Amino acid sequence: MPVSANIRASLFMMLSMSGFTINDLFIKSLDGALPTGQIMAIRGLFLTVMIVVIALQQGVLNRVAELFTPMVALRSAGEVAATLLFLTALTILPFSTISAILQSLPLVVALGGALILKETIGWRRWIAILIGFVGVLIIIRPGVDGFQSASILMIFSVLFAAGRDLATRCLPKDLPSLLVSLATAISICIVGAALATAKNNWQPVNNTQLGTLFIAACFLFFGYQFLVLAMRTGEIAYVVPYRYTSLLWAMGGGYLIFAEVPDKYTLIGSAIVVATGLFTLYRELTAGRRAITSTSIHARGNVWAERKK
Repeated sequence: MPVSANIRASLFMMLSMSGFTINDLFIKSLDGALPTGQIMAIRGLFLTVMIVVIALQQGVLNRVAELFTPMVALRSAGEVAATLLFLTALTILPFSTISAILQSLPLVVALGGALILKETIGWRRWIAILIGFVGVLIIIRPGVDGFQSASILMIFSVLFAAGRDLATRCLPKDLPSLLVSLATAISICIVGAALATAKNNWQPVNNTQLGTLFIAACFLFFGYQFLVLAMRTGEIAYVVPYRYTSLLWAMGGGYLIFAEVPDKYTLIGSAIVVATGLFTLYRELTAGRRAITSTSIHARGNVWAERKK
């Protein structure tokens, strides 16, 4: 059975979320020992070198001039702003809380796709996305930490990340994903270095911290590549619910590394989120089978008509 673009995009999105979450776990493990700007600069430098080496092997660096477009600049700006706000909040809030707030991103992206890009969203998908958002609200219910300033930082981070994803959707189809990731890495590295220099808070980095940032950069590259592929392959309304899989990675990593045990509300909300993603996948598979059946019937009808001539 042929695999539709939406199903491929959902797989890309799930792989992307695993990369981003593991990267976040490594950065969180630094426990605020390095300032945000320095983390952005060092990790961004590792990421830039990594991408350049691969781009040279694939022979796509000769197309680097194609990156100088308003949409690429807009995407990079959204990524830089989202990263800066996210890393700042990451040093303050628990990892589970950070991950929970991030789960609101799919709804924002879906709304942006409908309102800005004028993409059609069927009522079943709307219901699935909204129910998934209810699950997220159960997870981030008021209480415990209250509404801290770091939570506000995360909300703005989500908004900038949504802008990044929508800009990704508008990039030229033939622009290599590797070059898109390169533009992002360079932008983050430059802004991070400028921020650390302006604040004059560069700190000595030991081998363990350097190794942690390198491994984080590897997983971040993994996440970047599959995110670009996901957003450029499938429909936004279908793809974005699969961002919720990052919650599963976050809960597992939070438990294994930071000994964070999800409470019953987090588990209930997560179950709702996963259920909506599975329902959306089921709808896509059903629609795909119907499309194939319709095409087959139409083709047989044409053959029969030709025979009667």
